[in-house]
Amino acid sequence: MDLNTVLQILDSAVRLMTPLLLACLAGLYSERAGVFDIGLEGKMLMAAFSAATVAALTGNVWLGLLAGLLGALMLSAVHGIASITFRGNQLISGVAINFLASGLTVLLGQKIFGLGGRTPSLTPGAELEAQVNPFRTWLSGVTGPDGAAALTATPRFGEITLPLAETLRGVPVIGPLYAEVISGHTILVYVAFGMVPLTWWVLYRTRFGLRLRAVGENPASVDTAGVSVTRLRFAAVAIAGLLCGLAGAYLATGLSAGFVKEMTAGRGFIALAALIFAKWRPWGALGATFLFGLLEAVANRYPNLDLGIVTVPSMFMNALPYILTVIILAGFVGRAIPPRAGGEPYVKER
Repeated sequence: MDLNTVLQILDSAVRLMTPLLLACLAGLYSERAGVFDIGLEGKMLMAAFSAATVAALTGNVWLGLLAGLLGALMLSAVHGIASITFRGNQLISGVAINFLASGLTVLLGQKIFGLGGRTPSLTPGAELEAQVNPFRTWLSGVTGPDGAAALTATPRFGEITLPLAETLRGVPVIGPLYAEVISGHTILVYVAFGMVPLTWWVLYRTRFGLRLRAVGENPASVDTAGVSVTRLRFAAVAIAGLLCGLAGAYLATGLSAGFVKEMTAGRGFIALAALIFAKWRPWGALGATFLFGLLEAVANRYPNLDLGIVTVPSMFMNALPYILTVIILAGFVGRAIPPRAGGEPYVKER
């Protein structure tokens, strides 16, 4: 395997791990506050659909990103009300959100675009222009031609070339690594990686993070100190919704060029497995999601892996990330200790 092949696999791994990392951090905030959230999949799916739909209708990826955040936040609000306010079963609420998002995205997609549940491709062309023109006409009537031109930029996120990427390309090993793997990603990739140290700082170096972790371990002590358990848990669920919104928007407008049915493909559940593997720690989440992304990148690069003695079939290679999920859940659930108050609704003692 030459250096170029390794760099291509690493570059692909970074792209593929980004939605997993964002979803894993979303689960980290929620579960650290004592609210189990297996609805990550549904929130990512709703965010992907919302982002792709608005980007297709307006031609503006930033409006699409905003719509993706709002879509995920709405489902987070549903989960918060069901599990925190009404003290419902958190697992059932998460399952319901997954089913709701799965059906609603296809139904709305067919109703809006009539394309079998998918959105138009978010690439310049006649199909996208036909969707964007009605919005341009309406916006021109409201803000004038200049306003319409300002808001109709690009339907998906473009790649960013970091400073000195081309200059350092000739430096052995480090140069190609910087130019090919670190540089050349969309802004949401860098946001995802930036969220790791930010999450560590918030959880372990701020009063809010201390209280959030305490709520997941012993909510009664937090309540005794005069801090609202309900408010903290809703804040954690809202942060989880925003991160799922970023993950879903990246899937539809960064990694892909539009929304298709069930495009999350189990990434929400893989993120939960990575969270257990990481033992609910942000830096561990970075390593765990990179491992999943690397396996998927290898499977994409080598559909049929020839090991000399035997050839690994493409079906097994495609199933590698999911096989690892099962292995992690079977091998680490017993040793990885979740927050003690996780999954339990808090009832204030009188």
